[in-house]
Amino acid sequence: MTGRPAGVAVRHGGFAGVPGLEHLVVLGHYGAERWDAATGTVRAAPVPRAWPPSAPSCPASCTGTGPGRASGSRRRAARSRCTPAGPPTRKAPSRRSRALADLAAGHRLVLEPGRMVLELRPPGMDKGVALTAYVRETGAGAVLYAGDDLGDLPAFAAVEKLRSDGTPASWSAAAPSRSRNSPTAATSRSRARRAWWTS
Repeated sequence: MTGRPAGVAVRHGGFAGVPGLEHLVVLGHYGAERWDAATGTVRAAPVPRAWPPSAPSCPASCTGTGPGRASGSRRRAARSRCTPAGPPTRKAPSRRSRALADLAAGHRLVLEPGRMVLELRPPGMDKGVALTAYVRETGAGAVLYAGDDLGDLPAFAAVEKLRSDGTPASWSAAAPSRSRNSPTAATSRSRARRAWWTS
């Protein structure tokens, strides 16, 4: 499961046509896209009406240091992101979040903070929703989820809910070093990054 387009993740991972991966499923765009190894095709949800024909531009004020870089609408999942064009400043996070919050509100989108990035995407889907739906679809008897960014927090919460409902489930948060490898530490860092972007 990834925030990237499913097809991009498959190409980067080299998953297509690999013996032993005939039943692999890759969920892209936080679950809005799905690639099945059995068919080799990508299925995607319809583009939300909230998303404009062309992706919204990234305001210069979103960086505090000059114009940022904005990706366009990423196929049918309609996702855009802005990344700083230069080194972040102390005032940049609040300027960036305010500018993009206004942009998101104008297009009825969700503003999602990530690792040194702010993403604009349609509402109603996240990794937690996608994970829960896939577990129900497959009737999985156990779940193991690993992640390393803010977008994984809803999936961690979904794992906890599945476990409380009786499904054997666990999650793990990756960290840069062994000394910081606990899920608690990684989640704390994720929350700190979220606070940094939205302060």
